[in-house]
Amino acid sequence: MEILQEIFSAFGLSASAGLNAYIPLLVTALLARFTDLITLNQPWDTLTNWWIIGLLFVLATIEFFVDKVPVVNHVNDAIQTLIRPTAGAIIFAASTNVVTDIHPILALGLGLVVAGSVHIFKSAAIRPTITATTGGTANVPVSVAEDVTSTTLSVLSIVVPIAVASILVLFVTWAVWYFVLRPKITY
Repeated sequence: MEILQEIFSAFGLSASAGLNAYIPLLVTALLARFTDLITLNQPWDTLTNWWIIGLLFVLATIEFFVDKVPVVNHVNDAIQTLIRPTAGAIIFAASTNVVTDIHPILALGLGLVVAGSVHIFKSAAIRPTITATTGGTANVPVSVAEDVTSTTLSVLSIVVPIAVASILVLFVTWAVWYFVLRPKITY
């Protein structure tokens, strides 16, 4: 059962990295450093180093503010196209104790695909639509909602991984129905 919890946790954390690369890394680093909720094996335990925690805090703060500025937020999303999937791969591998339980290539690949999919969905479909339909006025509240969602999903992924698995299945089901299977109304 522990391996399933690690896998559920890894999927939740990597999905969170698709919204914000640094929040799930920072949450994991802090929870691994100060609690026994998650234990990171080598080399992933490097995340608990004070220098890494400080760097993640600075990067998360920069992304938080950059993502709130119109036009700059879209440039940030373009830059993050490489960073978020990489963060998802790292956090997936770190949270599944990749050295002993799952082959490293599989863990890194799954994290890359999950975070990359969430990022592409966000940056290529959701954000441009919101910007176009609201003239950019909804970008700041949507960005704050993404940060809150990323933080909440990261914490829940570690504390209650089964709940996160259920939430992710429901969200993916809704997204497939809404964007693929939903009947289109034509006038």
